[in-house]
Amino acid sequence: MTYSSSLAMNRARFSGRNQNSVSFRAQARTFGPISNTVTLVVLACLLGLLYMTQMTKTNAYGFQINNLQQAQSQLQNQYQNLQVASAQLQSLNRVANSTVAKNMVPVTPSATIQQ
Repeated sequence: MTYSSSLAMNRARFSGRNQNSVSFRAQARTFGPISNTVTLVVLACLLGLLYMTQMTKTNAYGFQINNLQQAQSQLQNQYQNLQVASAQLQSLNRVANSTVAKNMVPVTPSATIQQ
């Protein structure tokens, strides 16, 4: 049996009297098990890629935040050191200009001891 005759036999099954010799059946198109598996693997890979991009962005922001926190702590230490140095420099002027320091009498040796 040739290919064309087998097709003609299949058509004859659906044709009746006063009907066209060609009839079409609507077939539901479904994926097979391999296509379903491939589709699920591709979707899982895409979800994995999305997850990885989000994690790398989060890690990148984490590194930036860590660098900024280190810079902040260094600036706070520098600020505290500058406050201490400022207080030391201002204390010398305050002591020199205080009333207690002005009322003090310089001590000079009156005599020397000779042996």
